[in-house]
Amino acid sequence: MAMNIVWVGLFLSAFVAALWRWVGGEAGVFPNLLTALFEAARSGFELSLGLAGVMTLWLGLLRVGERAGLIDSLARLASPVLRQLFPSVPQGHPAQAAVTLNLSANLLGLDNAATPLGLQAMRDLQAINPEPDRASDAQIMFVVLNTAGLTLIPSSVIAIRQSVALRQGLTNFNAADIFLPTLLVTLASLLAGLLAVAVAQRLPLWRLRFWGPVLALLGLLGTAVGGLAQLPPALAAQWMGSVGAFVIVAVVLLFLLVGCWRRVSVYDAFIEGAREGFGVAVQIVPYLVAMLVAVAAFRSAGCMDALMGGLAWAVAGLGLDTAFLPALPVGLMKILSGAGARGLMIDVLQVHGVDSFVGRLAAIIQGSTETTFYVLAVYFGSVGVRQTRHALSCALVADAVGLVAAIGLAYALWR
Repeated sequence: MAMNIVWVGLFLSAFVAALWRWVGGEAGVFPNLLTALFEAARSGFELSLGLAGVMTLWLGLLRVGERAGLIDSLARLASPVLRQLFPSVPQGHPAQAAVTLNLSANLLGLDNAATPLGLQAMRDLQAINPEPDRASDAQIMFVVLNTAGLTLIPSSVIAIRQSVALRQGLTNFNAADIFLPTLLVTLASLLAGLLAVAVAQRLPLWRLRFWGPVLALLGLLGTAVGGLAQLPPALAAQWMGSVGAFVIVAVVLLFLLVGCWRRVSVYDAFIEGAREGFGVAVQIVPYLVAMLVAVAAFRSAGCMDALMGGLAWAVAGLGLDTAFLPALPVGLMKILSGAGARGLMIDVLQVHGVDSFVGRLAAIIQGSTETTFYVLAVYFGSVGVRQTRHALSCALVADAVGLVAAIGLAYALWR
């Protein structure tokens, strides 16, 4: 119901805004709106088609890991924490391993690996969902954790900042100076989403058996971040990207070698799993297209600009500093469209300067938030879930906390 209201609301607000502009003399507003709809539909299909190859690869490798027994081993290793977050998932179920792999790939910033692993996790969770049309508690928790999107180093954002800095003639520019603030903001967003779902599902997360492994994991993460902080930030980002890629390649090789050692026909197992990848990608197409065309209509009709104008008026009316407002559209757009938010971030960097306050804030927002509606549409669409229950509201709580944390941290560091 929540997604239905949002989807219809985006179209309705877009039509009303376009009609108002058309009556006001903008004759091209409806042709532009129609073009945006067609372009978004084409983009949605191309995204799904591009995902098919990656899905084929990863689902094939996961099937090899499953036959080799590695998926079960990983599930047992992660079960102390996952049992608290996903109490409805049986101990040792393959979903535990898929969830662990997905969150690990997100942490390392490996989007190409995280998405197919996440889709596989959703399929595993759907296999134990008593109401296939309705999102289970475990699926909601998993999707919200993905929308929070904890990433150790935002490599793509750092690369974009470095490119813009070169065009602006900046020398000795530290493009990776945002990686620690970004990590703190994503951690705040993750905890907010986790607590929102825990309250909605009445999970007893106060127990020591949950916080013990979590605190140990946070300690390891803090140690890793502290070590990276001792390096030049650009070198730290490069090193982390190399380590992340090495880990993924090593896991692939481990799956193949252990499969051979246990006399698994790894090629046949890969083909069997890979066949499912294309089917999953095709199933996503209508859900993804539906969301992208609604977002495109909202943007093309000028609703995003109107929303920003209203927010600027409200902030100024409260007597608050409005210096952050040029970066705010990045956070609002990131909820709707990752590509749109990236374009807005680049625009902020070019107009205000890559080393400005709003330039740094826009980069932190871009690196620390996830495309909420995209994630919900793709993940739930891949398993045919239509009733998402409290998934959207909890994900938006995480987004809001992350946005506020980014603004507060930017003021604390650079104003």
